[in-house]
Parts: sequence; structure tokens; C-alpha cells
Amino acid sequence: MPLQNRVTPFGDIVAIPERGLMLGNRGIIHDPARRRLLDRRWASKAWIICLCEFRGVRRKVMGGRSWTELFFLDEATALAAGHRPCFYCRRQAAEAFRAAWAQGNSGAAPRAGEMDAVLHEERLDGRRKRRHPLTATPKSLPQGAMIAAEDRAYLIAGGRVLLWSPAGYHEATELPDAASLLTPPSTLRALAAGYSPILHPTALDPPGGTR
Repeated sequence: MPLQNRVTPFGDIVAIPERGLMLGNRGIIHDPARRRLLDRRWASKAWIICLCEFRGVRRKVMGGRSWTELFFLDEATALAAGHRPCFYCRRQAAEAFRAAWAQGNSGAAPRAGEMDAVLHEERLDGRRKRRHPLTATPKSLPQGAMIAAEDRAYLIAGGRVLLWSPAGYHEATELPDAASLLTPPSTLRALAAGYSPILHPTALDPPGGTR
């Protein structure tokens, strides 16, 4: 049985076999004795995106009283859920994200905690994922942005709209109607300013449409 530690673009934490490319955390939100999530879905405003491998460190997933290991299909998925790059294991990416954030949001380079405070307001609506109004056409959004229509999430990549799934992306045979923005607006502006997230290989060569 897979552990309940895979994150969707909607920020939900689910139990599915697919692990994905990226690791991250929101603090300690699990019971290590049972390796199960607690009722809360975050214990820190620092929702970060990490590497799955770093300096040969091996961890027993959800096995100790340390941060809860969460997994994402790719970085675009994690950004949509409201996470940002880690300044420890992904220093270069985190600095690039901070610089793009400053440029896109017309301000000085922020501290990590300042970005976390903004993202916390933009990613949550109570305990649910906040969806933002979509003020542009989907195909005009920057690469790595994600939108939603009902219970489906879509990635913008190479000017295409791709349907998200736990195993990867697929060509969307129809464009979503009445879509909303999943990626937090401040992150969206960082993407527009040039931050380039890690995308799953299927975003570059997706299979045929499945809608």
C-alpha cells in the first residue's frame, strides 16, 4: 500500500503508487508509529520543493519525528499546490525563483519567510485550495502555470494546454471551459519573469489526448 504522501496540483495529499520527480514538505504532519498523516495538512508556512536525492542522505519516509516527506509529479505541480524551491538543497533554483519573484512582483528580493507569508494567503481558502480568477487566455500563460476546470488540472507548456495525471501529462483534446488559476498569482508572475520549473518528461512529449 502506498503511503498518503503524494501531492496533487490542488494541494491534496493522496495515496497513489506514482511518486514523481520532486520531494517537499510542510513541516511535521504525520504519526511515525503508524506512518499516517495527522488531521492537519501543514505545520509550517514554509512549503518547500526539494530534491529526491541530496548528498547521499537516505531517509525512512514518514518513519521519524522529522518533517513529513511529500512527493510531486514535477515542480509545476508543487508550485501550483503553493510550494516554492528550497534554499538548502536547491539553492540555485531558490535564488533564481527569488530573483524572478522580485522582478515579476516589482519589489526587492524577498526573504524566504516573506515569500512564504504571501504564498500562504494565496494558496489557501480556509482548509481548501484557493482558486484565483483567470484573467488571460490559458495559452497566453507562462510555461509551468497550472489551471483548473472542475476537478481537472492542466499545465501550460510550450503554448499547449496539457491534462495533468499522477503519471504524467496528456494532450487535452478540448480546452477547459470556465477555468480558474491554480498557481498562486505571485508565483505566476515569477514564471512570467523567467523562472523555469522542472517539468515531467511527458510535458515535452505527451501521449495522445484522453479527455
